[in-house]
Amino acid sequence: MITFLHGKLVEAIPTLVVVEVQGVGYEALIPLSSFDKLPLPGQEVRLLTQLIVREDAHTLYGFMTAAERDLFRLLINSVSGIGPKTALNILSGMNVTTFRGAVAGSDVKSLSQISGVGKKTAERIVVELRDKIGAAAAMEAASAKHGLTPDDQKTTDAMLALVALGFKQNEASDAVRAARAMLGMQATVEQIVRACLKKP
Repeated sequence: MITFLHGKLVEAIPTLVVVEVQGVGYEALIPLSSFDKLPLPGQEVRLLTQLIVREDAHTLYGFMTAAERDLFRLLINSVSGIGPKTALNILSGMNVTTFRGAVAGSDVKSLSQISGVGKKTAERIVVELRDKIGAAAAMEAASAKHGLTPDDQKTTDAMLALVALGFKQNEASDAVRAARAMLGMQATVEQIVRACLKKP
């Protein structure tokens, strides 16, 4: 598995880059969201990657941020009918934060305006990802908007970590509440999450 490329940016167009790493040129397909963050050609770049192997091709996809790559992986692994091309279109048509907000708010209209995503696909995205990122996006939005007490922030951070690890929102909420009751209010986010993961 190729996890990242670190070398000189040789070529960059909105959908593709070529990165030279120790004399070898690697071509990677990228979303527009990553293109906007690239340095100028000739400069050093670190590109996170995902290798997709098919019978007829080995294709490298590149991303400037972990959030972009995580969303790409989530889309192709969790939403039926979405392949790498559509996942790149989604990242090109909407940034990660806006996408998460659209899923949290069941905003099918905004999602269906992305190139290659019709109404049915947008509905499927909302249904299949709501439990995985919708809850986390809603909690992040509430945290940013209202400002939480340190205690509430700790609970929210622990819940977000558990949701990212695959817990459903209600499971994460119950697990964090139980862990905090057991460990006490002084427990750190890391201690809370570890306690939740140890529970049978």
